Amino acid sequence: MVHQLNKEASILNQYLSEIRNIQIQNDRLRFRLNLERIGAVMAYEISKTLDYQENEIETPLGIANCNILKSPVVIASIMRAGLPMHQGFLKVFDHAENAFISAYRKHEKDGSFEIKLEYVSKPNLSGKTLLLCDPMLATGASMGLTYKALIQEGKPKHTHAIAAIASSEGVNYLQKNFSKSEMTIWTAAIDEELTAQAYIVPGLGDAGDLAYGEKL
Repeated sequence: MVHQLNKEASILNQYLSEIRNIQIQNDRLRFRLNLERIGAVMAYEISKTLDYQENEIETPLGIANCNILKSPVVIASIMRAGLPMHQGFLKVFDHAENAFISAYRKHEKDGSFEIKLEYVSKPNLSGKTLLLCDPMLATGASMGLTYKALIQEGKPKHTHAIAAIASSEGVNYLQKNFSKSEMTIWTAAIDEELTAQAYIVPGLGDAGDLAYGEKL
């Protein structure tokens, strides 16, 4: 299942327009803040689909019946670009455990590239809800590879793959390689085009560079 949130009227669309805007995105502080806001809005939307259980909560004046999350949540982000969205998710799911993955494109002289993972830090995911964040879902290969690395020592109850902007190719890749019972896809927007270098068009550029500065 794919949830495309810019089809609905919400403040999310304002944040999305600003991270795309070449004039506004040059302000790194605002770019990070908007990614964080997008993460928080998406976290709230995802929270509506999760399972809850009723608990009796003691107040100073009596007992209140309240619904709380049934399964523990783990927020996983692909560094470095995923860190601002991770913070937005953590503000909503403040009791969540956390996982971090370092992934990058190793480019070859012929213009091709392969995805490399250098670092994975994670809790046991068995029976938990995994929220896997990356601002840009281009080919889908890094998201898929990251997911496979995370579940090697414990498979989550369900995984939500999350991107601020996705390409249709990336969405199709995840749908082809992972079942609906295994993974749900969430994105603020879906763009149709990928360049030869696998950059999303119109997209927004390199989210990691815009958030934290250019790298060598």
